[in-house]
Amino acid sequence: MSGDEDAGWPAVAIDYVQAIADTKLLLGQRYGEWMLKGPNLEDDISGASNGQDEIGQVRQLFRLLERQGVDRDWLETDREPAEYANAQPLDEEAEAWPTFMVQVALIDRAAWLLLDAIQHDDFKGMVQKMGEDEYFHLEHHDARLETLADTQPKAVEMALERYFPGALAFVGPATYTESEDPLVETGFTDRPVAEIRGALHEHYEDLFAGTDVTVPALEDDVPDPSAWDETRRRTGDGHVDTSVVEQLQGVTNREYVIK
Repeated sequence: MSGDEDAGWPAVAIDYVQAIADTKLLLGQRYGEWMLKGPNLEDDISGASNGQDEIGQVRQLFRLLERQGVDRDWLETDREPAEYANAQPLDEEAEAWPTFMVQVALIDRAAWLLLDAIQHDDFKGMVQKMGEDEYFHLEHHDARLETLADTQPKAVEMALERYFPGALAFVGPATYTESEDPLVETGFTDRPVAEIRGALHEHYEDLFAGTDVTVPALEDDVPDPSAWDETRRRTGDGHVDTSVVEQLQGVTNREYVIK
């Protein structure tokens, strides 16, 4: 749901921030689901902290979106599942710890790279503060993935194969180069999607170098530019489950609200 370009940001920028915010909202949900299921107390505490950080960031991003004309009720409680623009890998709950770690590590880092590329005045100071939170998230992810690459390399590799295409779709197509990326053209971001894709891939190639884990190749046709939905930053019409949306919107708890 894009706002009016006259409200300040170009419409494509509103969609871009919406996708980052929705992805962080779903990251908070997935961290919460695993908060008491990690292999040790340290991971449970880290997951709870990460989830809290993500929800705090969502509130700030939603506030900026409201200022651009996006309806608050729509953002928080009035959307259908297909109207959420979260990264596709977060549509599902991971069924095992290594799968979960790859899922949130890939998407948390991709969301940060997209956020860090924004250079608009509305984000001054905010992105720096969010980066302080994200530093600890990403360091924890990398440390756990390095351990899992030694102990369960096949599980990590299978999860990378499963989720990397969706992570690339969330970042965007390879055709969005310096001269073709509409957000760079408007001055809203300072680097093109093609560069962000490369940074994401290079990070995990470096992380898993010397292990038995092979990172999927960086394919220029993933996602297919002709099938890519710029608003939802994915291909296909999949979406998060209705039951998860009801949790996000607090549907089951509305009867207890004091009016």
